[in-house]
Amino acid sequence: MPTGKKDFDAIVVGSGPNGLAAAIAMQQQHLSVLLIEGKETIGGGLRTQELTLPGFIHDVCSAIHPLALASPFFKSLPLHDHGLEYIFPPIPAAHPFEDGTEAVLLPGLDKTAKLLGQDQDAYKQLLALLVGSWPKIANDILAPLHLPAHPYLMAQFGWKALSSATSMSKRFITPEAKALWAGMAAHALQPLSNIATSAIALVLLITAHTGGWPLAKGGSQSIAHALASYFVSLGGKIQTNFYVHSMEQLPSAHAILFDITPRQLLQIAGHSLSSLYKWQLNHYRYGMGVYKIDWALAEPIPFIAPH
Repeated sequence: MPTGKKDFDAIVVGSGPNGLAAAIAMQQQHLSVLLIEGKETIGGGLRTQELTLPGFIHDVCSAIHPLALASPFFKSLPLHDHGLEYIFPPIPAAHPFEDGTEAVLLPGLDKTAKLLGQDQDAYKQLLALLVGSWPKIANDILAPLHLPAHPYLMAQFGWKALSSATSMSKRFITPEAKALWAGMAAHALQPLSNIATSAIALVLLITAHTGGWPLAKGGSQSIAHALASYFVSLGGKIQTNFYVHSMEQLPSAHAILFDITPRQLLQIAGHSLSSLYKWQLNHYRYGMGVYKIDWALAEPIPFIAPH
């Protein structure tokens, strides 16, 4: 760490889950950290608001968090002590068809496979080894590239993960299995013919079969609040309603981290970046747009499918 008196050791601009994690990791090392958020509430995509009618709260972005329990970093944090409680739906996901049939993802691998009829064996052949080895390979899969602790098991995952979701779908013959696979792979937010789109589908299916997909009681904002509460308990500081337009607005610090978009980073700090990095940020290709519809319901949805 450079010498010289500064207001903070580090400043994190943007309080999404990555910004919160970075702030916590540094504060755990007894650094002085300031977390800055432009909006009134912290959390980035971890926000819960009354979007329809009073009393109906909706998650602005994701409501279900398959990696919340799989993340090695999250598992190391005492978030339960800071008010976070998870709820586990008995059915992580379902894909209803117009004729009343459905593809259902259950916590159990065998139970899910049995519902896929002719694709029962194909589904188990794809996932059984990976589900069994998940405790050994999870940390390596969710980490930056490095030498894995279990190379053979990682190779088993990588061989399947590197394929496109389109090519992997050819293992299946039933509409249910194909729909379930495509629904998982769509979370890659890119064409399913692209290389490595199978990786997203595999991780989502494995986590469903090894711990379930939790949602936070009270909404996703509860995760952000728990992270912030833990960060503050370590001595960290948070400032909201502070939208950063330039570096001159920030207190002095030895390091500044940004949990923001490429365009925002160019606006704030473009003058201090290398020409190559500025070129890369200017040519960053944003992914496909995603939207969801929130409803305030007076009664259950009359789905034909039993689940």
